[in-house]
Amino acid sequence: MTLHLEKRHVDAMIAHARADTPHECCGILIGKGSRVSEARRADNALHSPVMYRIDDRQLLAAVREAEKSGDDILGFYHSHTATEAYPSPTDRRQAMSAWPDVFYVIVSLRDERDPVLRAFVIDDRGQITEHAVQVEDNRA
Repeated sequence: MTLHLEKRHVDAMIAHARADTPHECCGILIGKGSRVSEARRADNALHSPVMYRIDDRQLLAAVREAEKSGDDILGFYHSHTATEAYPSPTDRRQAMSAWPDVFYVIVSLRDERDPVLRAFVIDDRGQITEHAVQVEDNRA
């Protein structure tokens, strides 16, 4: 399955990652199927350079608003400030226990001049599967 993001979503996630450095940023992906309609910033309640937890109130508000509008929580994004865009053991454990089988987008700032964005699904057994990301021009 391919995750569909508009260029504005990618730009916003990278900007968020840069703004929150040295801490990891995080946010919520809202939409339908595999098409993201909103990449919503959230606060990292841990204020950590190596871990994130989306603020509970912001997550609950996003879930309620998505349900009202007929959208779904498609997944989450966060940054890795010094490592590659691949789920860490902590990312894997969190996904397995909280939100398995949704998209996890990771923005790596290991090379600040050339950020890398990748998407994964982590199932309830901890199996990590990378998915293609299609970036679409939001002017269309």
